[in-house]
Amino acid sequence: MKSKFFKQFIVGCLLLVSCKQKEVYYQSEDYVFVGEYTSGLEGPAVDHDGNLYFVNPVHSGSIGKVDSEGKFSLFIEHLPEGSTANGIRFGEDQSMYLADYTGHNVLKVNVQTKEVNVYAHDSLLNQPNDLAICCEDRMFASDPNWKEGTGQLWKVENGAFQLLAKAMGTTNGVEVSPDAKTLYVNESVQRNVWAFDLDSKGNISNKRLFHKFNDFGMDGMRCDAAGNLYITRHGKGTVVKLSPQGELLLEIQLKGKKPSNIAFGGKDGKTAFVTLQDRGYIETFRVEVAGRSFVK
Repeated sequence: MKSKFFKQFIVGCLLLVSCKQKEVYYQSEDYVFVGEYTSGLEGPAVDHDGNLYFVNPVHSGSIGKVDSEGKFSLFIEHLPEGSTANGIRFGEDQSMYLADYTGHNVLKVNVQTKEVNVYAHDSLLNQPNDLAICCEDRMFASDPNWKEGTGQLWKVENGAFQLLAKAMGTTNGVEVSPDAKTLYVNESVQRNVWAFDLDSKGNISNKRLFHKFNDFGMDGMRCDAAGNLYITRHGKGTVVKLSPQGELLLEIQLKGKKPSNIAFGGKDGKTAFVTLQDRGYIETFRVEVAGRSFVK
């Protein structure tokens, strides 16, 4: 009899351990408190060492950092006069690129020395808002005109802007598929997500509607390694996951209502970090497939 109870006890313990070890996906939690000033909190990006960077904590024109242990600090207190960053991306050599929407620039930051230089400038831009990067540091920049409800799309390469598309809606989030053959851009006010074919030189063609939402706006977005597209729903307080075919797979509820952008990180690339513009916290949740930047 004792042997029977002992076996049941062991089985129960193993089941308990198994339950504790089971991964919980798509459940948002507070990651770290980054201050009271959050109306401009945006542009999360993770470097190869697992550090998370984002723009405009504390005050406009600053860059924040949360290290791999979850400790928040101010990485850059003030960008050069006239510059305010939005999107962040990391290049192959781990240089940091910033979409400088007030200076009409893409800025390049040496993460080791914190030296900031203008990588590309063009006065014809409305305001470079978000960046996508692939293919030996070729970038793509969304360029909304919020007042007019219009927008443009640019390629940024070799220190210069090249206009790819004009007469669009309010272009905002922008991303490249894992195979670098599709470029996505969303229009926040019009609630459209567009897809373009992308060739080996960074030219676009075959514009098509990838997905359309009936309510609320959109902001930043990222692909995972399987080609699923995660989009922040500003005002709704969710992140949606779309399949590579544009099908709505799921919607992740956040604590805040104004998510501005998303990035993947963690040791395995399966941790999502979301900046929000109505809370003092960055939120986080686990996903099943790593972000595309972790594809080797």
